Amino acid sequence: MALGGNPVFNSKNYREQARATGATGAASTTYAGQNMSPQALQDLYSQPSASGMQMGRLTYTEVINKTALCLGLVVIGAAIGWQLPALMLVGALVGLVLGLVNSFKREPSPILIMLYAGFEGLFLGGISSFFETMYPGIAVQAVLATFSVFAVTLVLYRSGKYRATPKMTKMFMIALIGYGLFSLLNLVLMLTGAVGGEFGMRSGGLGLAIGAFAVLLATYALVMDFTSVSEGVRNGAPAKMAWSAAFGLTVTLIWLYVEILRILAILRGND
Repeated sequence: MALGGNPVFNSKNYREQARATGATGAASTTYAGQNMSPQALQDLYSQPSASGMQMGRLTYTEVINKTALCLGLVVIGAAIGWQLPALMLVGALVGLVLGLVNSFKREPSPILIMLYAGFEGLFLGGISSFFETMYPGIAVQAVLATFSVFAVTLVLYRSGKYRATPKMTKMFMIALIGYGLFSLLNLVLMLTGAVGGEFGMRSGGLGLAIGAFAVLLATYALVMDFTSVSEGVRNGAPAKMAWSAAFGLTVTLIWLYVEILRILAILRGND
């Protein structure tokens, strides 16, 4: 079973489809061989092997393509949000709803996943524009830092030095719940005026420490996503699961960007 953070990869439906895909392929080959002449069989075995894409199975290429499409939609949405910052709240609320819907759907919905990417782009564009007016150049810094962290995490994962384990995943889930509850409490206190500042309790040194902790959580979430994709490809998961992988990676990268943007804003504000 995959260790990944994307709930679709760990669902019973996903595992059943992966097994069914492999079983169907094996049965079809056996049946075909029973009624073919030796020469026909020789010709068949001489042909190039079918690729995972041709057999309707998950491939790394499909995951990369779908993820690139989602990130492209994020960029388009961000460009609109940059010009119309008032759409930031709409993007945040609709993106949150679509994110929850996509997370709990048994089957991936390409339309809903692409809509999620677009609306989250509106939010990112709006919030980036807001901070850019205060700290010129911060948006570019956050983008570069985000993809730098992504690249380093991917290299470490490919080298085998950064792997998801059951024990680490359990600790990650506990830490993630704690982080989520703290963030919710901070938001409520900010809305009620109990705490002030741009980030409430997440300001100053404490804000930097929490931000660094959140970035570490996001990097482990990336490792979990990479693990899910690897397990899916190895187990012959259906090709449509590439959308689930793209959704998971997009969610994590958006989270990582927001956390890095917050850290940079705190650092720039202390100058």
